[in-house]
Amino acid sequence: MPHDTRTTATPLQPTLLLAAVAATLWAAWLGWDQHRDIHPDGSSTGPYEAWQVIGLVLTLLPPLLWATTRHHPTAAVLGIPLGLTAAAYYDWSDDASGLFVVGVTMLLLGSLATTAALSALITAVRRR
Repeated sequence: MPHDTRTTATPLQPTLLLAAVAATLWAAWLGWDQHRDIHPDGSSTGPYEAWQVIGLVLTLLPPLLWATTRHHPTAAVLGIPLGLTAAAYYDWSDDASGLFVVGVTMLLLGSLATTAALSALITAVRRR
């Protein structure tokens, strides 16, 4: 008889799995790029390029879709922002100004709102 993980998995398991996936994807897309680009006028940008952030977002969509369609929308809404926030905190915590906390908070709130909206959309589309 096939094993149905929906009935035996605790809500914590898919949440932690998604957090680990999100943190791993952060490391793969953003974790290796740590330098800022200095332009001729003295301004700087970075450390991330737009294509890296877009790649991260696009590769987070399949895990979000997987969790939401497997009746774990809460795990998706909590796990992905948790993983991204932990990775960003680790990645940015060497900032001497302390402003990294503002960025981490903004990332947490933005990813929480985005995953909640997408999870609700996926759930609504599936019900039709």
